[in-house]
Amino acid sequence: MRGPHNIWRLVRTGATLERTGAMRAVLDAMEAPRALRVTARILGWPFAWLGLKGDATMPPAPRALSALGPAYIKFGQILSTRPDLVGHDLAQQLRVLQDKLPPFSIAEAKASFSEEIGIDPDQVFSEFSEAVAAASIAQVHKARLLETGAYVAVKVLRPKIEKAFRKDIDAFYLAARMVQLLSPASRRLRPVDVISHFEGVVMGELDLRLESSAASEFAANTQGVDAGFQLPAVKWPLSGRRVMTLDWAEGAPLGDNEALLAAGHDLAQLGDRVLKLFLSHALRDGYFHGDMHQGNLKVAANGDIIAYDFGIMGHIDEYTRRVYAEILYGFIRRDYKRVAEVHFEAGYVPADRDVDEFARALRAVGEPIFGMDATQISMGRLLSYLFEVTQKFGMETRTELILLQRTMVVVEGVARSLNPQINIWQVARPVVEDYIRKRIGPLALLRDLSKAAGVLARFGPRLPGLVEAALIQQSAPAQEAAPHSTLLRVALFSGAVALGGALVYCLPLML
Repeated sequence: MRGPHNIWRLVRTGATLERTGAMRAVLDAMEAPRALRVTARILGWPFAWLGLKGDATMPPAPRALSALGPAYIKFGQILSTRPDLVGHDLAQQLRVLQDKLPPFSIAEAKASFSEEIGIDPDQVFSEFSEAVAAASIAQVHKARLLETGAYVAVKVLRPKIEKAFRKDIDAFYLAARMVQLLSPASRRLRPVDVISHFEGVVMGELDLRLESSAASEFAANTQGVDAGFQLPAVKWPLSGRRVMTLDWAEGAPLGDNEALLAAGHDLAQLGDRVLKLFLSHALRDGYFHGDMHQGNLKVAANGDIIAYDFGIMGHIDEYTRRVYAEILYGFIRRDYKRVAEVHFEAGYVPADRDVDEFARALRAVGEPIFGMDATQISMGRLLSYLFEVTQKFGMETRTELILLQRTMVVVEGVARSLNPQINIWQVARPVVEDYIRKRIGPLALLRDLSKAAGVLARFGPRLPGLVEAALIQQSAPAQEAAPHSTLLRVALFSGAVALGGALVYCLPLML
């Protein structure tokens, strides 16, 4: 029964795209060939009368997706972070998507809480409000704990939302396979992989235990380290797969400048802090809030910035952080040759390309930005231009860096809304320089050698056996020994590294 259902979903999708005028924009963004365009029109034009109208005040693409429901809204939001797939114009259009939907009742929310947690909410809460925010996947209620009188936020998944998303995702997979079949050129965009990525994101958001875990990890990284920053604590006994309970974030919305001024807050200082916090989280921790807009930020009475809603988090590994810190630092110093060399050293650009030509292309990116007035300088724009240049030189797109760039643009927008005169580079420089000093200099080298020595210490007792086994195998006939020659080289190299690392690490301690 799933096949006919999926086909019907595609027909309704095509009809809605046609009726809202979004079909042409979508096909143009995909650079669709004639065969795909004809198929899309067959699925759309004859059945346009069946399509949904949507909100006529919105641009065509977000209008169509909003009309089609929660899964399509969420899909559009994710595509808005992937200009490499849909183009900058369509990605910009999709950023207006809002997933505000009519709330479900308090009775349904309490029933979900009771079923998930195994406790009657009336035995836990003295107050339980109507939904204060209702999105495509879940909604939030403000409640008061009976035992302590403290206010909490209770996030509850929409009833039967998992089943609804599962049906739409199945239809998305069918559409992706049809696109690949009818448009071989589209395979470079990997449509099925895009749907797989979407499925992973959505399935993660449909398990609130993962969001609770993200909030906990984020708090562990930042608590006692970032001055002027707060995160609401997770109430683990009152949280589960379909329910998440946290401390209530009390404060003025970061987007309400009049309220912030009335409360005596320094807007310029807040603008600087929100930018520094994001950069610190991305570089220092490699774990950052991926949806850091005004709607997810408040300012406490004492001036602390409070972040909440941890459904989208970004992760960057240590090596990539070091590479991109060097790249940003090179741009700050306008050392384009070094920026080019870093790309080649990291293997981001194929080795057969010309490093000097690449450096000249990077200069063309950096110099216009540095020639701008301080109010126009944008690190997000720099990253966007940088990705364009590196893709031309053969660098593959990396989704975690696309999220970083997209979030950087959002954070810069938040900072400028607080202080239009903010100089992004001036604020960013000390954060980047501090990271460079601690993670790339001599101290970082000693720390890396210490880690390597620790690993080798654990595996050290096995090295003699590995070397002996490799030497024994070397005495076998050449055709049998060949596969083991690599093992010998690894064993001998490991021994050399162990000896050299131990000497380098211990020598300063002995002097």
